[in-house]
Amino acid sequence: MTSARPAPARRPAPRPARRLAARVGQVARLAALRATFATLDVAAPSTAAARAMRLWCTLPAGSGRRKDLRPGPGEVRLVPVPRGGQVVAESWGDGPVVYLVHGWGGWRGQLGAFVAPLVEAGYRVVGFDAPSHGDSEPGVMGPGRGNAMEFIEALEAVGGEFGPADGVIAHSMGCTTASLAVRSSLPTQRLVLVAPNHDFVEIIADFARTVGFGERTRSLLQRGIEDFCERPIGSFDLVPLGADGAMPQTLVVHDRRDKETPYQVGVDLAAAWPNAALVSTDGLGHQRILTDAGTIALAVGHITDRVGAAPPA
Repeated sequence: MTSARPAPARRPAPRPARRLAARVGQVARLAALRATFATLDVAAPSTAAARAMRLWCTLPAGSGRRKDLRPGPGEVRLVPVPRGGQVVAESWGDGPVVYLVHGWGGWRGQLGAFVAPLVEAGYRVVGFDAPSHGDSEPGVMGPGRGNAMEFIEALEAVGGEFGPADGVIAHSMGCTTASLAVRSSLPTQRLVLVAPNHDFVEIIADFARTVGFGERTRSLLQRGIEDFCERPIGSFDLVPLGADGAMPQTLVVHDRRDKETPYQVGVDLAAAWPNAALVSTDGLGHQRILTDAGTIALAVGHITDRVGAAPPA
């Protein structure tokens, strides 16, 4: 009598097949989402706007946003924020402070490649995670959701903990966060904006086209965002923020092939701000630009070179 052979172990699908399956799933989910919003946009735009608000505030997934480029562990501190809870801040080195500001869905480790050269140049480098991001506690909207006001308030709270800024390096939506804080409560000598985000009105319009709702829902969504933030959506726009020359010396670095924030944003910003200069890259995209040795050298050089720096307003 022979024993039955065990069933062969099931091999995992090849990686390209898994990616294709994930892509098909994403397409199916988006199609279902668009169908739902198409119906609600006509029948119940207030309900559509409420759902859109939750979706708008949901953090994106993606391994690129969780890369850890830190040279090693720094000194970790918990910092209370105005709406409750605490954010995680981490610092390296001693000297004048340079703040690192991540973007939407990111975390402090993304900008970790800037740490070592800045520390070697004699700076204390401080990175932090916004509420619901990285290692920080959830924000007021719960786990996995965030908003621009919490970003700004977190940077201001961290600034109050670690002291005045000698420089600030920001990425993507962190560019808006940093610029608003620098203009109001955290003045600095030098500012670096990497892949700055486009205007929120444009982002909302892109969002509406992607998920499939019309003007009725879009206008209600914008009104809801403005009510929550207690300010007009246009107050987040980068171009007018520094057009009067009141911003510090600013380096803008943007990739021509950036698929998340249009390259034209960097071009327009640098043209509008009297104290800004643009450096264009080609082929680094939105995330790899943070690991590029040339970008890092330019940013650190901008922070450390005080020749011709204008004092903060």
